[in-house]
Parts: sequence; C-alpha cells; structure tokens
Amino acid sequence: MAGVSQEEVKAAPAGPFPLRVPRPYIARMKRGDPGDPLLRQVLPSSFEWDSVPGYVEDPLEESAAVADAGLLQKYAGRVLLITTGACAVNCRYCFRRHFPYAEHRQAQHFPALDAIRQDPSVREVILSGGDPLMLRDTHLARLLKAITAIDHVRRVRIHTRLPVVIPKRVTNALIDALHSLPQQVVIVLHFNHAAELDDEVDAALAALRPFTLLNQSVVLQGINNDADLLAGLSERLFAAGVLPYYLHLPDAVAGTAHFHVGETEATALHQELTARLPGYLVPRLVRETPGLPSKELVAG
Repeated sequence: MAGVSQEEVKAAPAGPFPLRVPRPYIARMKRGDPGDPLLRQVLPSSFEWDSVPGYVEDPLEESAAVADAGLLQKYAGRVLLITTGACAVNCRYCFRRHFPYAEHRQAQHFPALDAIRQDPSVREVILSGGDPLMLRDTHLARLLKAITAIDHVRRVRIHTRLPVVIPKRVTNALIDALHSLPQQVVIVLHFNHAAELDDEVDAALAALRPFTLLNQSVVLQGINNDADLLAGLSERLFAAGVLPYYLHLPDAVAGTAHFHVGETEATALHQELTARLPGYLVPRLVRETPGLPSKELVAG
C-alpha cells in the first residue's frame, strides 16, 4: 500500500476510535516518511470508513464468550479478565476497537473474580483489556493479590503493549508486584516491527526478563508483510529476551480491511521464515476462528 497522502489524513475524521499514540512511540517514527511502519499502525485513514463485506464489529464473536461481566472464556482451563477498557495507543487494526467496554467495567475489588473462585477448572487467568498495565501499580497489585488467593489458579498471563509504547511503565513497583505472585507469570507482548524496539524498550524488557516473555504479532499489509522484516523482528526480539510466539492473520474487524493479508501470502511468508530461521525463532502462524477449542494453526 502506498504512503498515506495528505488528502487521506484530512478525510479521516476521528470518529469513536480516535488517534491516540504516546510520545515515546512517536519518537521512534521516521520523520517525513508517510509509509513509516509505526505511523501506519496508529494513523487513522479514510479507508476505515469503507464498508467491506465480511468485515464486522465482532468477528471473533466475543459476545458469545462472556461468562460474566468483565470475564470471557473462549478456551478450556483459562479465562480472560477485562481489567480496563483503556489503552495507551489506538492501533488501527485492533480487534476490540468496537468492544462494549462500558458493559464490562469492574469495581475496585473485581467482582468477576468470584466466578473464577467458583470454577476449579480454571488454571490460568489472562489479564487483558484494553491494557492491564493502564491500571495504577497499587490497583494492579491489589488485583494480583486477590488472584494469588485462588488456589486452583496456576498461571497469570498479562497481555500488554505498554512496554512497547511507553517502556517507562515498567516500574520497580510493577516488578515487585509480579514477583509477589506464587503463580507462574507469563507476559505476552505485542511487537509488529523491529523499529518498535530501542534502548529504552530493551531496558524495560530486561527488567521483565525474570518472567516468561512471549510476543505475538499481526501480519499487516504495508507494515510487516515482508519476510525480511519478520525475520528481523524475530531476531531482534530474541536478542532482547523475548520469544516469538504467534503471528496472527488479521481479524476481519470493521474498519480494518486495508490491512488484510490473505492466507496464501501469509503462508508463503511463514515458509520463508522457516527456511531461514532456527525453529525457536519462527512464530506459529494462526487465526482465531469463533467456536474452535483453540487458535487455528495455519502453519508452524
């Protein structure tokens, strides 16, 4: 896809999903380059207003996975807790850009935990949102303490983009709160391009390195649908102590069709990665299909 034109920028009203991007992330963008891969992830485009058949507000049918207010259960043995609707950055391809967060707000004591306490089959709690690291350290520590008291929970997984876009969010208080957990801690990050890593991000990842660090990316048209870029991302992540985990096909979310990469192209990219990288640096190519018991493996 060609670089964003001035006309496209002017024709892209904010709407209900406005431009939101923190300064530390902006600082990594290449000035004067409308095709910068970081800029393209966050800059609204007039293409978002196109109505494209098959692209809907809830392509993953998450509304059918609601187990309680603020709690989703898509797969056996694990639940996803909507900790907040807030994010530090509005990624234009976000699969929850239409999510009804107002219906899932949690009080300070997180009443959705009651459902987890009553279900001994739950072994893993996934903190999501929004972004769970948008919570204040004191609030997050209180939530983590409540989770530690649930005997049958063995792992806590945190899905976050904050260390990517505001690396200084990784505070000593956050690290202390995570260390206090008797359960295993897994942190799933979201880098799509090697340019998203710099010295500050490296320092944040080093502070998190006592925990299991995984990365999931989305293959995006005009941003990273290139084998050299994806290979470079895997190498750069591993150098920073992060294991490439998933490479997602884009979800068919209304307003995101211009990021589409088809299965044939994505599979060819994955095959090239497999040919040039050691196996542990090749993320699994997956899609999420509603109703299946797990992510659907496309390749890997």
